[in-house]
Parts: sequence; C-alpha cells; structure tokens
Amino acid sequence: MKVVVNISLKDGVLDPQGRAVERSLASLGFAEASNVRIGKQITLDIDAEDAARAHQRAARMCEQILANTVIEDYEITVEDES
Repeated sequence: MKVVVNISLKDGVLDPQGRAVERSLASLGFAEASNVRIGKQITLDIDAEDAARAHQRAARMCEQILANTVIEDYEITVEDES
C-alpha cells in the first residue's frame, strides 16, 4: 500500500523557515502570500493486508520516529493501488 504522511508544525509553534520564505516572496513581488508554513511529506510503500493496517503501521512510525509529536502534527493518507 502506498502511504503519504504530511507533517506540519502545530499551531502556535514558530516557523522561522516559513517566515523567511514569506519575506522572500514579498521581496519578489508576491506580497499576497502570508502565513507561510513549511512542512514535509514522506511517502512509503507498506506491505499490509488492508488500508486500516497500513494506516496503523504508519501512525506508529510517526509516533516513534517520523514526527516530533511535541511540536508537529501529522496526517496519513493511504492511497488505493487498484
């Protein structure tokens, strides 16, 4: 099963990289962009019997290593391969 994990900083956590990108966009004439937040996306192929099991395994991976759950949230999408 193909699994996509999107990781982002929790609301209220400062995002200095996002702020730097926002300032750069403004200096390039894209002043309409605001509240820029930088995250990461991880794609995995998980050998699982069904989508629920793939989701469960990915969540465990996020809790243990992929995300810093103190400051980051994650969202898991299991894509249908059929």
